[in-house]
Amino acid sequence: MKSSCGARFAFLVLSLFAAQSVGVYAGSFHRDVQIHWGDGRGKIHDNGGRLLSLSLDKTSGSGFQSKQEFLYGKAEVQMKLVPGNSAGTVTTFYLKSPGVTWDEIDFEFLGNISGHPYTLHTNVYTRGSGDKEQQFHLWFDPTADFHTYCITWNPQRIIFTVDGIPIREFKNSESIGVPFPKSQPMRLYASLWEAEHWATRGGLEKTDWSKAPFTAFYRNYNVEGCVWANGKSSCPANAPWFTQKLDRRGANRVKWAQSKYMVYNYCTDKKRFPKGVPAVCT
Repeated sequence: MKSSCGARFAFLVLSLFAAQSVGVYAGSFHRDVQIHWGDGRGKIHDNGGRLLSLSLDKTSGSGFQSKQEFLYGKAEVQMKLVPGNSAGTVTTFYLKSPGVTWDEIDFEFLGNISGHPYTLHTNVYTRGSGDKEQQFHLWFDPTADFHTYCITWNPQRIIFTVDGIPIREFKNSESIGVPFPKSQPMRLYASLWEAEHWATRGGLEKTDWSKAPFTAFYRNYNVEGCVWANGKSSCPANAPWFTQKLDRRGANRVKWAQSKYMVYNYCTDKKRFPKGVPAVCT
């Protein structure tokens, strides 16, 4: 199993340099994040700060956030999701800015009843407006082992990857009037919480609390980004993610993932958008 955002399929522009620059995890949960809610339901398990668990019971879920804010960056982590009957639970890994007109970039994993697949929900918010959902069923069981999930966010695009495979690219389309998150610094967040009113089959499948507590694991957390402090950002020199884009093979991997495993795409939902799909889709 690879631990690099993009080394497996070499879709970076500077692929050789990128392969040398990623895959070494310098992150530490002890140093880099704080468990900011859950009343003890979030736990760091080892002295190296490489493994963290979040739990959910009928009283509360839990979550952590990065200590630093970033304006562009690459955020990745390995996750092992709640096994068995996880209906009504949502496990997340995302970037978000504060305020009522926030920006946000989402990985959300919607649980399901035993034997049915998780739904990987992706979305991009700009100035408090989302409605850009794409959802996938994965090609593996995300509860059986750890897998790597990565968000690359730079001035031109946002790339979502799973085990090094790009599954979605959201390009900067400001030239046609589509807002793009580029001015609000974000923190990295993760959480495990209950959303049985909508998460599983639109709320038809409820949470089985006899299976609680539900627990998800995170390890090998790493964020490389332009750190925001005192009203300005400081970017590492020559960071490959800052100019990363998909080459032909990377674009083909997106097409493969979306043709095989996508289960919802807002760009094809004519019932939702009877007057025409959003401009970014075209």
